[in-house]
Amino acid sequence: MTAHAASPSAAPASPDLVRRAAALVPGLLLLAVIGYAGKLAETWLTDLDAATGWSLPKIEYVLWAIVFGLVVTNTVGVHPIFRPGVATYEFWLKLGIVLLGARFLLGDVLKLGGVSLALVVVELFVAIGVVVVIGRWFGLGPKLISLLAIGSSICGVSAIIAGKGAIDADDEDASFAIAAILALGAFGLFAYPAVAHLIGMSAHEFGLWAGLAVDNTAEATAAGALYSDEAGKIAVLAKSTRNATIGFVVLGFALFWAARGQARAVGNRTRFLWAKFPKFVLGFLAVSALATAGVIAKADVASIGNLSRWAFLLTFAGVGLSTDFRAIRRQGLRPFVVGALAELTVTVVTLGLVVAASAWIGL
Repeated sequence: MTAHAASPSAAPASPDLVRRAAALVPGLLLLAVIGYAGKLAETWLTDLDAATGWSLPKIEYVLWAIVFGLVVTNTVGVHPIFRPGVATYEFWLKLGIVLLGARFLLGDVLKLGGVSLALVVVELFVAIGVVVVIGRWFGLGPKLISLLAIGSSICGVSAIIAGKGAIDADDEDASFAIAAILALGAFGLFAYPAVAHLIGMSAHEFGLWAGLAVDNTAEATAAGALYSDEAGKIAVLAKSTRNATIGFVVLGFALFWAARGQARAVGNRTRFLWAKFPKFVLGFLAVSALATAGVIAKADVASIGNLSRWAFLLTFAGVGLSTDFRAIRRQGLRPFVVGALAELTVTVVTLGLVVAASAWIGL
């Protein structure tokens, strides 16, 4: 009787899964088309340069994919049928980061990760402190300030979403914070490589700086890749180190608001930290460990690296398609101004830290 009763409720699961998978297809195709168009544009410009000798600027596929996505979403817009698939770009980002682990020896990860962690600690205190002070000056609500501090100090939108539930923030506050972080990420994506070229930063220096200063993981990865392939690798490593602190920062804010009776009390802190910890960081370390141990053959590392670039291609197309400047503008200016001033402060401080670290230990 039990088996007979359970079968009707279990049967609909498969068709529902098929429907959800089918709903992703249009958006996935759009990501692939825009991403591949970016790759074709890079190849076309390179071939044109070689054929004409015009010394055209080398524009990476990363920038083309983002620009094409921005043009689409800020002109004709993204039809609702595409949105579920486009939203998967964060999955492709995490997959690309995990696969990128094959290109790092574990010793390099530990060395650069140690440097990154030391600098991340300073960055966290600076970002949180600056946002709190400036947010109060501008009269922002206390929970909006908390969300901006969480997003600016760690990993942008993902951190804000994690923080929203932990401190029982309003949807409106989360929307304001996310809009500010997205706008700043789009600006930083183009500004950071330009500044780095102007002052002559090395690939290692810029990758570390981008990982420390750019909020969203996708934009940090893209900014690094725009500078060079090596800078992209270092940016991912530095940003992953920063992301790993998310549980501790969100826990701190959750305890702060719970003590004031304005958030749910935190039960098991270990379980809380594990729930917030970005699991893709462990995947990155696992793949790096396999490569270090020789389980992944050297001949296969290049193939896995190419797979990571294809995953990032979908990611960067998704970044462009998900950045609607009109929607950001409608959220208002005050959170953006607070975030911008905090971002400027973090940018200057982390740049100084990276330059100092490079002089002391070499990068």
